[in-house]
Amino acid sequence: MAADQKATAADSFDAVVLPHLDAAYRLARWLLRNEHDAEDAVQEASLRAFRYFRTFTGGNGRAWFLRIVRNTCRGWRDHGFNNAATDPFDEEQHSSTPPGSDPEALLLRTDDVLLIQRTMSRLPDRFRELLVLRELEGLSYRELADVMDVPMGTVMSGLSRARQAFRAALTTQLKEFGIPEPTDSREEADAVLQ
Repeated sequence: MAADQKATAADSFDAVVLPHLDAAYRLARWLLRNEHDAEDAVQEASLRAFRYFRTFTGGNGRAWFLRIVRNTCRGWRDHGFNNAATDPFDEEQHSSTPPGSDPEALLLRTDDVLLIQRTMSRLPDRFRELLVLRELEGLSYRELADVMDVPMGTVMSGLSRARQAFRAALTTQLKEFGIPEPTDSREEADAVLQ
């Protein structure tokens, strides 16, 4: 009988956690800024999730697992486990969409990706976490509140500040590249985030 219960628990773990491994890796990659550390952090987070799966009471498995990943990454950063030298994040390598066949479109997309990477790297960790989870992973405000263990109002105000910081950093990046500032930098920043 105990073996049947273990199989059910493993099946439930598979259904709750495994579909979100890609999102977990992308989050860890953005937070740790190192491909190998991100892989290790996701593996450690998966082990923690498996070990404590009995405490999962249902609800949003994605938010529950990403919270474990976030806390694992924070522990790695706080205790200096991650590498001091970081590799640049290669969005094309980690993207699930195949590159277009049009070279000009590919070049423009690559430039946008590099611009976003540079801009995101200038943001404080908390802002980067919020933007990655909301804009790239598509978490709702409620899911963000669960992942970050803060009230939903804090998530909304934090996202507002993160977007403002992103816009300011984007404007700075554009000036550094000698690109004239758009007439409405908010529209430009929103278009880049989309």
